[in-house]
Amino acid sequence: MKKDEPPLDFPDTLEGFEYAFNEKGQLRHIKTGEPFVFNYREDLHRWNQKRYEALGEIITKYVYELLEKDCNLKKISIPVDATESEPKSFIFMSEDALTNPQKLMVLIHGSGVVRAGQWARRLIINEDLDSGTQIPFIKRAMDEGYGVIVLNPNENYIEVEKPKIRVKSSSDSSYEPAEKRERKDKVSKETKKRRDFYEKYRNPQREKEMMQLYIRENGSPEEHAIYVWDHFIAQSAAENVFFVAHSYGGLAFVELMIQREADVKSKVTAVALTDSVHNVWHQEAGKTIREWMRENCCNWVSSSEPLDTSVESMLPDCPRVSAGTDRHELTSWKSFPSIFKFFTEASEAKTSSLKPALTRRSHRIKHEEL
Repeated sequence: MKKDEPPLDFPDTLEGFEYAFNEKGQLRHIKTGEPFVFNYREDLHRWNQKRYEALGEIITKYVYELLEKDCNLKKISIPVDATESEPKSFIFMSEDALTNPQKLMVLIHGSGVVRAGQWARRLIINEDLDSGTQIPFIKRAMDEGYGVIVLNPNENYIEVEKPKIRVKSSSDSSYEPAEKRERKDKVSKETKKRRDFYEKYRNPQREKEMMQLYIRENGSPEEHAIYVWDHFIAQSAAENVFFVAHSYGGLAFVELMIQREADVKSKVTAVALTDSVHNVWHQEAGKTIREWMRENCCNWVSSSEPLDTSVESMLPDCPRVSAGTDRHELTSWKSFPSIFKFFTEASEAKTSSLKPALTRRSHRIKHEEL
């Protein structure tokens, strides 16, 4: 027999959930010190999932707070010319993001539930803040003199409750005989009773019907990347712009390149992709873009090989090397030291007007010659 589902009513703070992050950045139960338990109630998968999602929303707000308080980033509302009433999103920037004359780092996460500042919600909840958030990248970048812009490519719309539409009856029931009206009412009540019974079984707690209001010029990750490029990155003073893009973020970067090829080539020094899902054929990236990517991009992919080991690819785009992990969501964190090394080498090579030596990748992938 199906269990009665408890109310889908969850706390809206970490304290309410009785969890907190310890000094190692790990989420632990305040009383027991145990990691997060997904199966809090046996045989109630939907309820457990909703609880996990509610915690995830709190984590998102918590990371936003860390970006502002711990990393000293500013929250910038977009579109920049938004009216008071229209849907808005936001990005985060360091104080010197647009004025730093030397270096600017741009961070783009993948698709799904993650928001600005996160690589993977699962890692934040089950492992720690270092592996699951972009905070180590942001702090090291600022320590090394980069300006920083953190994109928010999944914040594409706001949700509002759907207005209820009342349907008027096509015939005026007041002219119907009383007996016929009673019979109709009885059938209607029985139908409603059956429907309610079925609905309770199928969906024990029917949630509100919501509708999506898309954010102007930011209705998809690709649109968002182009918007932030046009209104922020392209306006920045930095001589060298660097991108770190994970998973779908890599696809968004390639789309940006296709739409703004000349601008990207003139401003971007190097791009670090982590298990990127871009595809130069499906996205119809031209030959000049593919050539530029071969020289200026590197994709750290999930692989059981040691970090930075060359990995073969069927596609004629950027070199692929191992991220030192076969877990997709961990690729950004595991390749963290190599990415900064890659950027330093690319920057030095540009300064000396030579092509990057990239000694650890001197055995460049054979398909480059294709």
